[in-house]
Amino acid sequence: MALYTSVLDLIGNTPMVEVSELSPNPQVRILMKLEGQNPGGSVKDRIAKSMIEEAEKDGSIRPGQVLLEPSSGNTGIGLAMVCRIKGYRLKVVMPANVSVERRQLLELWGAEIIDSPAAEGSNGAVRRARQMAEENPDWAFLYQYANPANPKAHFEGTGPEIWQDCPEVTHFVAGLGTSGTLMGTGRYLKTRNPDIQVWAIEPPAGELVDGLRNLDDGYVPPIFTDNDGYNLLDRKTVIGPRESIEWLRRLADVGIFAGISTGSAMAGAVRCASQIESGTVVIVSPDGGWKYLSTGAWTEDLDAVVERARHTLYF
Repeated sequence: MALYTSVLDLIGNTPMVEVSELSPNPQVRILMKLEGQNPGGSVKDRIAKSMIEEAEKDGSIRPGQVLLEPSSGNTGIGLAMVCRIKGYRLKVVMPANVSVERRQLLELWGAEIIDSPAAEGSNGAVRRARQMAEENPDWAFLYQYANPANPKAHFEGTGPEIWQDCPEVTHFVAGLGTSGTLMGTGRYLKTRNPDIQVWAIEPPAGELVDGLRNLDDGYVPPIFTDNDGYNLLDRKTVIGPRESIEWLRRLADVGIFAGISTGSAMAGAVRCASQIESGTVVIVSPDGGWKYLSTGAWTEDLDAVVERARHTLYF
């Protein structure tokens, strides 16, 4: 058993598990990378560590400084954990209608929560955080949507890990949020094999799906354009809340207890598998299911769960 000097050293090197029995095509394997195994519980631990360590290297943050970030959950939680360990103070701007588990975890790590209007969603949180950053120039604004350390964490970590464990990958499928996972991982995989296809999962325009955004809703993350996202992606496919939750429930059949965005990724992988002759599809499971128990996603009437998701952000 390995001994680590810091919990931050546990970030990354997450396991992959085969879920091919859920594939609609016997000639297509589906493998899932379990990012919920990170110490803060999500894939966002990778970028939290990366953004803070890169800022320390270039001197843009100093000991004890206040850090500011817009987040609907996982990035804020990852940053709060890293800030608690490193001694920074964190303020997180988030929509007022996020799920209770998110708030509790942020408070557990000592972050200050600043509410933005619920009706404005994550785009509203971004707008308010940017305004606060301008009004408080002494605060450090890491800004995950434009920070090159976000895709860098995946180019140097997630991508190489997938290639090492599964060099036969033919398709990489992940949700489109900040776009860091897609841009970093997808770009790395294409350096190893240009024929690998990168598929993005996005929600229907105007609808909420855990951790995802539709680029037609008016905000395109700068790291998406900075990394030539429109040319990097081979396809975007739309997955709605109901389909996400249905596949989240199906994952329980293979023992996977994950967050709602994992259901979206799985739905995308199944769609991909049904449209290709053969191959190996790798998907990212952004987090575990523990932060979603209050949604009733596994146990309550499906219609009720989907309707509740229209009013509460579960990402």
